[in-house]
Amino acid sequence: MTKNIGHWIRGQAVAGTSGRQGPVYNPATGAQAAHVDFASVEEVDAAVAAAKAAYEHWGRTSLARRTEVLFRFRELLAAHRGEIAELVTAEHGKVHSDALGEVARGLEIVEVACGIPQLLKGELSTEVSTRVDVATIRRPVGVVAGITPFNFPAMVPMWMFPLAIACGNTFVLKPSEKDPSASLRIAGLLAEAGLPDGVFNVVNGDKVAVDRLLEHPDVRAVSFVGSTPIARYVHSRAVEHGKRVQALGGAKNHMLVLPDADLDAAADAAVSAAYGSAGERCMAISAVVAVGDIADDLVARIRERAEKIKIGPGDDPASEMGPLITREHRDKVAGYVDGAREQGAEVALDGTGYTVTGLEDGHWLGLTLLDRVTPEMDAYRDEIFGPVLCVVRAESYEEGVELINSSPWGNGTAIFTRDGGAARRFQTEAEVGMVGVNVPIPVPVGFHSFGGWKDSLFGDHHIYGSEGVRFYTRGQVVTSRWPDPSDGGVNLGFPTSS
Repeated sequence: MTKNIGHWIRGQAVAGTSGRQGPVYNPATGAQAAHVDFASVEEVDAAVAAAKAAYEHWGRTSLARRTEVLFRFRELLAAHRGEIAELVTAEHGKVHSDALGEVARGLEIVEVACGIPQLLKGELSTEVSTRVDVATIRRPVGVVAGITPFNFPAMVPMWMFPLAIACGNTFVLKPSEKDPSASLRIAGLLAEAGLPDGVFNVVNGDKVAVDRLLEHPDVRAVSFVGSTPIARYVHSRAVEHGKRVQALGGAKNHMLVLPDADLDAAADAAVSAAYGSAGERCMAISAVVAVGDIADDLVARIRERAEKIKIGPGDDPASEMGPLITREHRDKVAGYVDGAREQGAEVALDGTGYTVTGLEDGHWLGLTLLDRVTPEMDAYRDEIFGPVLCVVRAESYEEGVELINSSPWGNGTAIFTRDGGAARRFQTEAEVGMVGVNVPIPVPVGFHSFGGWKDSLFGDHHIYGSEGVRFYTRGQVVTSRWPDPSDGGVNLGFPTSS
């Protein structure tokens, strides 16, 4: 019997009541594994009401108590990381090692949140005027909503809620309806850690739930990660309703390879960054820009490595890459390969038509390598979000940088070179939010912040790190003047027996 997945409201799992549901598939088999309830407006309202009620207490809870809960959650999350990774693999399809890595990166943000007493320290200026002091402090904003994508069902929520609740806010999460189970298991661990009921809530659903969160008057801030068109929509709709918002969108990440680069290292990096998690990453390298006469050699090395990648179900330890999330998405990605061929690209490695014996109904797509791609082709212009790597040939460093800066996205980029001067110049000339030097996926560690530029970010704050703390708090300035005992007024000195 197909299991049913509901919501988490006010500290407990609850079944949906809207009567609307969506399917959750096992991508490796193509079979439906569960139904997920889609929240109605009333169910979203119930979750927000629970969060609002919990905020009255949690917002005034001491930092010592908040960190006590977070430290316990950190230990529980570490102990159950394998279980959460299994849920991710079952519903998303990524291989178990990749799912474990996802949980580890989320755990990193939890550890940062455990240091919230240090991160929330304010500033004090004394004697700005006669006996007048000024203090700047950070206060929570209230109820916060998080809307997260399918590709990292455990990690991306943990980019949001640990810092949000550490700062004193309460949280309503709307995860992807394609792989919702990890979020609900995390909710259970938070409750086990002692988080008060209502501080963290999960509502599953579709656009109905999203729109209600964006317009709800008691939701003060919204965090979003997803595609650029939806990020733009979330940003404009949330701002229209008076909320602060950080909406992280899509990407087309380039890797610039200069003629002096270590081509073996560059080829290793390109394969890892392009095809990991089946390319369903906003930080995946989807375009390699080969400068000068190295392109033929580099393409050959990438192809040699890509042909050896083992594709199979995520729960098979031998698998290095799993299936795509849905059959529809697999077919869409395959369409880009066919379109690139028609538009003049060379298909150096064709992954369309790939299948796994015994699992023919799975959402399989093999690794694809497209050479001699030009900026006019759809495979270059669009975010494919699959295991497709484009190679673009450039005559010079300047031409390569121009390609990167002409992109409407500005999420991540990388340069591979042995020339420190070229690398330093690239850092200042690339109009991109995250830059890697001989690092293909420059995702910052938890105590720095993640986010791109241009159409990869809508809003003023990047996610997690110090910018995350600023996003989930409001600055307050307190100016105070106290009478001095010598003025003959109230004596605030410590009483003595003399």
